[in-house]
Amino acid sequence: MTTTEYTDHHGPEGLLVRGTVVVVPGRGESRATYERFGSRLAADAYRVRVVDPPALDAAGLPGALDRFGAALTAAADGTAPDGGDGVAGPLVLAGADTGALAIAALLGRPESEGAPRPDAVVLAGLPGPGRTAATAEGSWEDELDVRTSCPTHRARLTDDTRFHRGALAGAVDGTLLTAAYQSELAVPALLLTGDADPLADRAALDRAAKSWPRARLAVVRGGHHDVLNDLQHRSVAAEVVTFLETLRNGLLPVVTVESSAW
Repeated sequence: MTTTEYTDHHGPEGLLVRGTVVVVPGRGESRATYERFGSRLAADAYRVRVVDPPALDAAGLPGALDRFGAALTAAADGTAPDGGDGVAGPLVLAGADTGALAIAALLGRPESEGAPRPDAVVLAGLPGPGRTAATAEGSWEDELDVRTSCPTHRARLTDDTRFHRGALAGAVDGTLLTAAYQSELAVPALLLTGDADPLADRAALDRAAKSWPRARLAVVRGGHHDVLNDLQHRSVAAEVVTFLETLRNGLLPVVTVESSAW
């Protein structure tokens, strides 16, 4: 169901809601970009709500983050199973590209009053400092090659009239990058990156994962920048669901491998 404010994905009828995931798109993306990802998580009885990409003004980043936090709080409210006010917990914020940076920057601020209080975050396709891979003069095929090798996702982006082409041109503002990578992110965090993502900085990601007290860095083999929607999207969605189930279990793995030949 689509509203003017966000897009909802509901789980199968008759199943208890296992939690709420609010998805924040990145540069150029629309809510439609996450139709497949949202449907996959919803199939496992998670309530998924996709919001619009954040409007981030580097010159006034604190105010922009305040507005972003208020929008996330409003989006999370009303997801209770009975349709009333409140949130079907646990609440997880999932962001991609600058959406992921905005989440990390918002929650890492000491003065994050008024921000949503999620139980965990999923940060996918975090761009690295100074990393660029698309230019304003580049072709649409060049941008697609940066984003994904999945033919279905490439077609979806091509056909989406709300998608803004060329949004990856240029580097992300350093103020936002610093606020995200040097944040004091205390909640459990799953970081997802593709090893074929030219916008990623593995060294910066490694440092962030080690500096945050409850972070896990997962690398997708052959994954491009749109790691939630790339060719490996089934395995990535499974990794996210495993993280959500582990979160529900007090961060204790539900399944452990005692013996394996591969």
